[in-house]
Amino acid sequence: MNLQKMVLLVDADNTQLSKLEAVIEEVSLHGRIIVKRAYGNWKKETLKNWETELKRLAIKAEQQFDYVTGKNATDIALVIDAMHLLYRGIYDAFVIVASDSDYTPLALDLHESGVYVIGVGEAKTPESFRNSCDDFIYLENLDNEPDEVATDKEEEAEQKDVRAEKKAAPKADDAKGGVQKQTQKNGDEKLRQPGKNAMKKVHALLRLAWDKYQDVEGYVNIGAAGSYIKRARPDFDVRSYGFHKLPQLIEAFPDQYNFKTSKKGHVFYKCI
Repeated sequence: MNLQKMVLLVDADNTQLSKLEAVIEEVSLHGRIIVKRAYGNWKKETLKNWETELKRLAIKAEQQFDYVTGKNATDIALVIDAMHLLYRGIYDAFVIVASDSDYTPLALDLHESGVYVIGVGEAKTPESFRNSCDDFIYLENLDNEPDEVATDKEEEAEQKDVRAEKKAAPKADDAKGGVQKQTQKNGDEKLRQPGKNAMKKVHALLRLAWDKYQDVEGYVNIGAAGSYIKRARPDFDVRSYGFHKLPQLIEAFPDQYNFKTSKKGHVFYKCI
């Protein structure tokens, strides 16, 4: 299945922030997400950590105040938006990220309208909502890789320090101009280099693509894998890792992949 116009709607009150990136990577296996929205009352203390991740993952934050104490208006706002988007008639799939049975009528209505419906939630999600979807993904089955996330944040902090040092450094005189330019060049190159765990993330995405797209012989077309990685990580560029093409990257890790080329020149790989 290769869905081209997917809508991702997240109920922030009924999902795990730590799984949000993994959800996008998993859903991207089905196709291209063009609408990404998260709903919640962002003034709540329980949602205070969402802002950074929503910005990083380019998810539009939809504010919904609680009009009455003890009542959750978020689900109503999500449902209204879902119906507005459905009536545009341009989307072929809706992804509802929530563990609440209240979304069962929405899933049923979307399904009856002919669009593909994917639910994402915890194992506690009521059976009625799970069965109203064409596909349901359990959050417990998605890896959030907390160690890598923490390391990436440390690397981002280091990069900010490099920028700060460059900005605070005094101007060199003409005699030291060449040294200063070389130092600046080295600093810029450091900022452009992928983080220490970036390659590990690429391997993880290649394995996800292999799990999803492999043929009867256990191989996957590298073109399909590359397209998936770009959907999951739009900033992915194989040149950042020292390669000109994705097949070169895969061929450089014979301990992780088997590699073959068809008579027509198509490249395939298999995870070991």
